[in-house]
Amino acid sequence: MLNRGRIIAIVALLLISIASYAQNDFCGIKNTSFKEGERLVFKVYYNMGAIWVGAGYATFNTTLEDLNGRKVYHVVGDGKTMKSYEWFYKVRDKYETYIDVETMLPAKFIRNVDEGGFKIYNNVTFNQNIGQAISTNGVYKVPKCIQDVLSAIYYARNIDYSKYKPGDKIPFSMFLDDQVYNLYIRYIGKERVTTKYGTFNAIKISPLLIEGTIFKGGEKMMVWVSDDANRIPVRVDSPILVGSIKVDLVGYDKLRNPFTALISKK
Repeated sequence: MLNRGRIIAIVALLLISIASYAQNDFCGIKNTSFKEGERLVFKVYYNMGAIWVGAGYATFNTTLEDLNGRKVYHVVGDGKTMKSYEWFYKVRDKYETYIDVETMLPAKFIRNVDEGGFKIYNNVTFNQNIGQAISTNGVYKVPKCIQDVLSAIYYARNIDYSKYKPGDKIPFSMFLDDQVYNLYIRYIGKERVTTKYGTFNAIKISPLLIEGTIFKGGEKMMVWVSDDANRIPVRVDSPILVGSIKVDLVGYDKLRNPFTALISKK
């Protein structure tokens, strides 16, 4: 059941599928898609039959801070189950990343979750110069320009999708739970999508997923990203091991660019 999963982890892993870039695009990109003060709100829906029900919310907030003498974007993702689900299983998840403003690479990542009383904490410091990640649990070798699950979302929002053609498979690397994941995204193309919020011009992609406790493996997940300079995920649709889930953008504030992909609002 969805309420037995991690709300932020689910949303972050869904949104990571916007990381549609080749390895040579993975380093050296400049930020033009988001700014300090941006806030995004997503609602997670679960379906195990014919009815979609709201199961949780995830919010992502961005601030500008100093870390070890460097300017960083501090992105915080908070996830929680809805009150109607908490009698069965209460989730309070918090994920944080500190993204170097100049390089757009993560300097620090924190995972702090409480799921039905089961708590996990992991604090990761990245040394991008020597390809090293130092976590609460140990020291790990990582590839050049490694991202964490949140920084990759924000990094990938700056990708120019016009350089890809439908069917392209584009690799990326991510460090999560003390492991390096080498995945890819398949670029599908552009289409119009209608969500709980409204109708958008969107870029459609499908990520390769690793089978786990929530997701089925393969390319069954579909993601729609706003086809404008903000590159915001507006709809995610995916089967899971039991039923299926849908994630919709339901609110936003202080976008860097005009939200021109929004055609009409419900």
